[in-house]
Amino acid sequence: MSPTIHYITRILSDVYSPDEARALALWVTEELTGKSRGELLLRQEPIEIRGLDAYLRRLLDKEPIQYIFGKTEWMGLHLRVTRDTLIPRPETCELAEWVIRDASSQSKSQRIVDIGTGSGCIAIALKKRLPLWDVSAWDVSEEALAVAKENAIRNGVEITFAQRDITQILDSGEQHFDIAVSNPPYIPEEEKATMDANVVRYEPATALFVPDHNPLLFYRAIARQRLAPTLYFEIHERMGEKVREMLVSEGYKEVEIRRDSYGKERMVRAMLIVDS
Repeated sequence: MSPTIHYITRILSDVYSPDEARALALWVTEELTGKSRGELLLRQEPIEIRGLDAYLRRLLDKEPIQYIFGKTEWMGLHLRVTRDTLIPRPETCELAEWVIRDASSQSKSQRIVDIGTGSGCIAIALKKRLPLWDVSAWDVSEEALAVAKENAIRNGVEITFAQRDITQILDSGEQHFDIAVSNPPYIPEEEKATMDANVVRYEPATALFVPDHNPLLFYRAIARQRLAPTLYFEIHERMGEKVREMLVSEGYKEVEIRRDSYGKERMVRAMLIVDS
């Protein structure tokens, strides 16, 4: 491995774990040199990287590398990300995979809406894997929608985007979907003090936090809109039972909570009881 990567790793180790520092060193070197990871690992001589110190300062200030380079990879998708959008997480991938598995068993194409789409990651992943399905994506943020639209084009899918505030009453004509999926804001404001600086300083607060007195704000708003007979949510790891109780009180049944690969309660599916 090039001494340059060892140097970057050593500098970043002041604020990152050894594994994180090494991964970031490789990522930075790949991006700034255009060389493959395999080539970098085999190379024994130093690499001159123009402007390296400026990137290291940003990383030492805990700015996410995805924002520094304006992109990330997630579920095989190449996505642009900005500080108007969250960086897609592995647990959100697990939510999308659950929707895809269930939807793939349907005999005909249906309609899905992704609420609070952000970068568009969920909607784009669903459309990629379910190309015959009609996928819509909503967000209250005009800036986030602009990024999501660009990502849809970048990944070669057609999605219907709209600026919507789910906490406001929607027109009845917009309430005809088969599935609604959402990864809404769900972190109580009081938890800011214990969170990583790279999240609190750089990721959009409006996509992360909810009032301490109303942590189920967006789940309840979505449930009450009656957008679709089946809902899928990403949830706070400690809110599973509260989300279940709320959904049951709003007329949903077969509420299933699933754990992510880390054993945390992170996903919920619920079915709407339809009067016959």
